[in-house]
Amino acid sequence: MLIAQVSDIHAAPDNDHLARFDRVLGWLAQLQPDVLVLSGDLTDDGWLEGYQQIAARQGEEHYPSLILPGNSDDRRLMRSVWGENAWAKDACDGALHAVYEVDGLRLIGLDSTVEGHEHGSVTDHSGWLEMQLNRADALPSILFLHHHLFASGIPTLDQTLCRGIDRLEDIISSAANRPLAIASGHVHRPIAGMFAGIPAHICASVCPANPVWFGTDWVPPAEDAPGLMIHRYVNSELTSHHVRV
Repeated sequence: MLIAQVSDIHAAPDNDHLARFDRVLGWLAQLQPDVLVLSGDLTDDGWLEGYQQIAARQGEEHYPSLILPGNSDDRRLMRSVWGENAWAKDACDGALHAVYEVDGLRLIGLDSTVEGHEHGSVTDHSGWLEMQLNRADALPSILFLHHHLFASGIPTLDQTLCRGIDRLEDIISSAANRPLAIASGHVHRPIAGMFAGIPAHICASVCPANPVWFGTDWVPPAEDAPGLMIHRYVNSELTSHHVRV
């Protein structure tokens, strides 16, 4: 099974990021994944037409999508475009959590956005996730969210690291069915790490990448090609690939 993850399109009327998204979709047409996960920051500044164009592109594909908001997204507009059925019905406080099951694997999408802020938080949603990971009928799972859970080393972005991670780590560590991996976005760089003793990934962005910068005076230039991840689950084993197109 192949799960494609695409993050941080940041489409706006004055940029070419939808064209960059088209490059990613063109590459995925050759791969034909089983499902696509959009892990947030789809548009900037509440651009309704951008959401509509992304949804139209999804409608042309032969695979389903799991959609999460990021800090630049507008939940109200996302609901108006995709409808309430795109997200879990048992979520509270307007959160856009999502769950999708395919071929013995469960994809759990956790809404980490905080209205009006760039940083993320799972403080108000830890109970929902705890319930998902301790279900009696739980399948092996991958946890997706927008905000990263481990420090990237990029100072400005780590100021917006997800809040509530101590409680989240406890929930994952003690869960009856711990996720096979965690995958986020937000940093606009492909990065691998660990969280709660399991692999954690940050997906590259569709929009231009952030540089590998650790606070020094010199900022090295970054590659410009759109990026994505492919998570491959075969024979109960998960491998995750970072791809540039």
